[in-house]
Amino acid sequence: MLGFSLGLTLISFRAYRDSGTDRLKYAFVGFASISMGVAVTSLTTQLLFAARDPTDGLFIGLQVAGATLFCVGFGELYYSLYR
Repeated sequence: MLGFSLGLTLISFRAYRDSGTDRLKYAFVGFASISMGVAVTSLTTQLLFAARDPTDGLFIGLQVAGATLFCVGFGELYYSLYR
């Protein structure tokens, strides 16, 4: 999933770099935020499986950070489509 989201981020960055429109800038930022959300979620899952005594506050904070990045990313994509 991380590779797919990074691929979309790279494609959107190249499109933005070539044309420079505001819509593609917001799409790039949206895909980048979604990619960071996927990375944080993957990290949280791996840490949860590896931890012998998980600290609840750390995992809840990481889950909130991942969810926030997803929300910001999809909001940016929505904004880029309907701007």
